[in-house]
Amino acid sequence: MKNKLLEVKNLGKTYHEVKDSIVAIRNVSFDVYDKEFIAIVGPSGCGKSTILSILAGTDYKSSGDVRYNMENIRLAYMLQRDSLFPWRTILDNCLIGLEITNTLTKENKNYVLQLLETYGLHDFIYKYPDSLSGGMRQRVALIRTLALKPDILLLDEAMSALDYQSRLAISDDIYRIIKNEGKTAIMVTHDISEAISMADRVIVLTKRPATIKNIYEIKLTNKSTPIHNRKCIEFSDYYDQIWRDLDVHI
Repeated sequence: MKNKLLEVKNLGKTYHEVKDSIVAIRNVSFDVYDKEFIAIVGPSGCGKSTILSILAGTDYKSSGDVRYNMENIRLAYMLQRDSLFPWRTILDNCLIGLEITNTLTKENKNYVLQLLETYGLHDFIYKYPDSLSGGMRQRVALIRTLALKPDILLLDEAMSALDYQSRLAISDDIYRIIKNEGKTAIMVTHDISEAISMADRVIVLTKRPATIKNIYEIKLTNKSTPIHNRKCIEFSDYYDQIWRDLDVHI
């Protein structure tokens, strides 16, 4: 039986202004299970990132309940930009979270070095970010996030700053790293193909105020890496269904 890590029940978010109130999210409910990869898609401005912020505790909910079924659960947030410090080496960038949380032990540093070696960055640990490609920088940003050993990764348009070719390649890298490390992930993206190729389930939101229109369990024949998954026979059917859900018109 799957271990349920997170329960979101009837989540709501209202922004109060001087003369008006804006309902951003209304009655959003979903569960997340251990080692599951969830993607959230929806129209631009519908509140996808707001949901992540509420889950991370950086924004407050107006109603509903967010329940983590694990004591002292650890979450880590990966944003659109890699936000690497140009004056710090790759290794030092990966260690910064451990420094901030005062958890930079020999064991944790060795864990980071192991991640860098496993995922092809060991030769760059004493280089600086400007010597890396955009895709490699995002890989470093992910390893910096994993250094904290989070139980759930929150990915907010984590690949949107990359060009198309780099985005395809790094989606494979990020997927492989998350699955190899046995992590649970919730990803916000506006890219339908990215969502289908990476996620175990795709949550489709309506326009604001965001509610859940559909949740798709992605079942692909011979499911593998995101690039491979785009070639699966079921891929286009999922794409068409989600496209229609989003009311996207050519």
